[in-house]
Amino acid sequence: MEKVPYLGQTLTRWQVGNSTFLAMPERGARLMNWHLTLGDGSVRDIVYWPELKTLDDFHKVRGGNPVLFPFSARTFDQGQMGFWRDPAGVRRPMPMHGFARNGEFKITRMDARGFSAMLVPDEDAKAAYPFNYEFTVAYRFSELGLSCEFTLRNFDAQPIPWSAGHHFYFTMPWSEGLARGDYVIRIPATKTLRQDASGQLVAGPALKPEEPLSNDTLIDTFHLGLKSNTAIFGQPGTSSQVSVRNGTSAVPAPEATFVTWTPDATAPYYCVEPWMGPPNAPETKVGLHWVQPGQSQSFVVEIAVK
Repeated sequence: MEKVPYLGQTLTRWQVGNSTFLAMPERGARLMNWHLTLGDGSVRDIVYWPELKTLDDFHKVRGGNPVLFPFSARTFDQGQMGFWRDPAGVRRPMPMHGFARNGEFKITRMDARGFSAMLVPDEDAKAAYPFNYEFTVAYRFSELGLSCEFTLRNFDAQPIPWSAGHHFYFTMPWSEGLARGDYVIRIPATKTLRQDASGQLVAGPALKPEEPLSNDTLIDTFHLGLKSNTAIFGQPGTSSQVSVRNGTSAVPAPEATFVTWTPDATAPYYCVEPWMGPPNAPETKVGLHWVQPGQSQSFVVEIAVK
């Protein structure tokens, strides 16, 4: 573990076996990059991070793994995006993907295998999410993988709702001479959904158990009813695979969700995102979780490469 200067600030680098992880825990608890040094000395990027000239709008950078808390993607209140209605019936603002990704975090653990950091809510966060709570992000790095645990502790006198998620940007393609269509993804879902312009969930596309990542119908699709907790993508017939686990149960809750997204066919990344539930959970109640007073809940994901 070492500190590295970066565009006028400091990030932390971990070397675990042949894997290198770069993160800025104080800013959004953000994992920025993960790359693997192969046996021939070449480097394979797993988690993508772009070349930047400035860290302005750091939270908007398309790369790494932005933390989506307290809710993932777009929330709506009566058809109006950017709002939600709290348990007391009060309409409150809610940025897209929540406020943790551009929040300040306090480091509570830093060691040779990762870090833990606790969100320090600012006034905007308090206005959007007016509860007495503690939200922490804990990363543990290994030679060929990582785990990340979100924990929400409720110190309030009322139940607290949440439906958090991850936004992993995976480098794609990762082998020279290949295109996105040379990779396939297997998600053990029995149901797909999308979100309409008013925030409601509607039926998604019919997909095969294995689809090429060049299939545009995968974009902005929510995969639910998972028969197992693991999505796998990579080159068919090879050991070059990435697995993403949603939760610790072999069969997740019915509303646990994988999201597949990329902005266009030329982007150098593809997002496979494990979420606690689909978007707009406060309004639809689909995938909405509650932490009771004095209790805590955790959401754990694991990424591994072969």
